[in-house]
Formats: sequence, structure tokens, C-alpha cells
Amino acid sequence: MATTTTRPAKSAAYLVLGMHRSGTSAVTQLLALAGAELPQNVMPGDEHNARGYFEPWKIALFNDARLRAAGSAWDDVFALPYAPLPEADEAEWTARALALYRDEFGEARFPLLKDPRVSVLGPMWRHVLETVGLSARVVIPVRSPLAVAGSLARRDGFPVEKSVLLWCVYMLAAELYSRDLPRAFVSYDGLLADWRGEVARIEAAHGAALPRMSPHAQAQIDQFLTGDLRHNASGGDLSAVPIVGPLAKTVHDWFEAAAVGPRPPLAPLEAAAAQIAELKARMGVFVSPVTSALSAVNAELDEERQQRRRERLHTHEIETELALLRRERAAIEAQVDAMLAAR
Repeated sequence: MATTTTRPAKSAAYLVLGMHRSGTSAVTQLLALAGAELPQNVMPGDEHNARGYFEPWKIALFNDARLRAAGSAWDDVFALPYAPLPEADEAEWTARALALYRDEFGEARFPLLKDPRVSVLGPMWRHVLETVGLSARVVIPVRSPLAVAGSLARRDGFPVEKSVLLWCVYMLAAELYSRDLPRAFVSYDGLLADWRGEVARIEAAHGAALPRMSPHAQAQIDQFLTGDLRHNASGGDLSAVPIVGPLAKTVHDWFEAAAVGPRPPLAPLEAAAAQIAELKARMGVFVSPVTSALSAVNAELDEERQQRRRERLHTHEIETELALLRRERAAIEAQVDAMLAAR
């Protein structure tokens, strides 16, 4: 693993792809501490992830809107393959994505983009990166879909069948749209057990050192990546999940193998994608319009939540500054009193 503070000569964007609740936040924090650059507006932590999501909330809201424009949503289990809009509309959305990227990252040499929705919107965001002249380096965390399902059940009330199928769709999309890019598959459990070994695998897969993996960065990562990040158990028989269990096991086995060795043959993933396409042909009309409608309602709520979070953070900053000023004033008054007493 590289420990030098020298920045690699060639700039590149870091993309963290994969399913929500799969360890993407932990990987993103590691990359950020190692020198990759987060966007301007990052989603703060909450009761579901106290250490923070490191997710660009403006880009997340934009991605939700783009999915709705195609009749989809972030929790659409049939959001694969990517659905391009009519040519003029597609060009407009891509231009908006480009403007948003520039607002969030400016001239960053090593921008770090983590929003799981980018996995299913891969073609559009790759076009954005090509436009700004950046190559992409991809990291895909691998975590048991049952652990992901446990997290989504607690946060969103999703049944295990939906969460497991959704995990499959996001992971298949992440793999498909990064197939020709330098990429690393990272075991979430392996990351918590031996992050240095996983970083070595990331750097080897990318053919480049992380931007600033200094001794100071390593100490910060040691403090951040602790066992208490493992919130949901991953045990259980995945193949026993009704309807989608065997399909999910095939996909999970492939990613588990990719996270510890050479990339396995792609045939199992292609077969899984074909199965999902068959399910979509039979059931998509019942599922996708509902998820899109719910997403429209949730988008308004999310925007309101973000506004309130910003207001709370601003209020906290003001209160902190006032407390500091009060302490400084008290110290000055004490000095004045001491001087007067001395006279």
C-alpha cells in the first residue's frame, strides 16, 4: 500500500458504485481521507448512519428527478437497463448533470462521487466525466444482500424480497456500466477486518496510488473503520428468500468471488440480468409506475428534510460561534478586572 503524500500526476474521478446500505459510505470516507475530493454539499448523518453518508444530496435529488423522468425511482427493482429519454430531453438532462457537477466539484483533480443512483444512471454520468476530461476509477463494495435487506427493512419498511432484488439490480448495473474501467470490488467485511489489504487491492486494480495515503490519513482511517460499523447481520440462507433467492445467490456468489480474486466469467451475471428482464416484462407495469409516483412525493419530503438539516446545522454553527465569543468576552473582562485590581 502506498504511504507517500505525493499526488499522482494524472487526475481521475473516483466513483463508488453499488447498492444503498452496502458499505458505500465507509468506502467513500476512506477514499476521502486518502485524498479524493468530496463535493460541496454532502448529506449529514442521521439516526440510520450517525457517521455520515458522504453523499452529494443535490446530485442525489437530481438523480431521483432523472429517474422519475423515465418513469422509474431509486427503489425501482426494474431500473435496469438504463432508459435513455428522447434525444433532446436526454441532452438537456445531461447538460444539467454537467452544470451540477461543475457546481459541486469545480476544478477538483480527484473528485469523489458517491450516490448509489449513479450505478443505474451510469451512461449519463460517464458522459459528464468524459466532457470534463476525467477518466474514472471505480470501487464497488460487496456486502451480503441480507444485511442490506435488514437495513432497508428498518429504515424504509421494505420486504426482504424487494430489497434483495433491488440489490441485484444495482450491483448488476454497477458491474455492467464499469466493465471497461479500472475498478476494484471490495468486501465490506474485509474492509472492516483489514482495510490496508483492501486498499492495496484498490490501488492494484486502478494501477495508481490513492492521492494522499499519508501516515496521518492511515491513523484517521484506523479511527473511522471500526467494528461498530457492522449494524446488520449478514447470516441466513439467501437462496431461501422467496421468488428471488436463487437469482440473488448467483449474483452474490459472483461478486464475492470478484472481491477476493480474479474476475469470474460474466455468464452468471448475464443470465441473472436476463431473468430480471423476464420479470420486468411480466410485472414491470405493476411496479414501476407505483415506485415513480411514490418517489415524486418522497422527493418533496427529502428536499424539505435537507432544508431543515441545513437550517439546524447553520443554527448550530451560530450557537457555537456565540459561545466562543462569550468565552472570549469573559476572558477579556477577567483580564480587565485583574488589571483594575492591580492598580
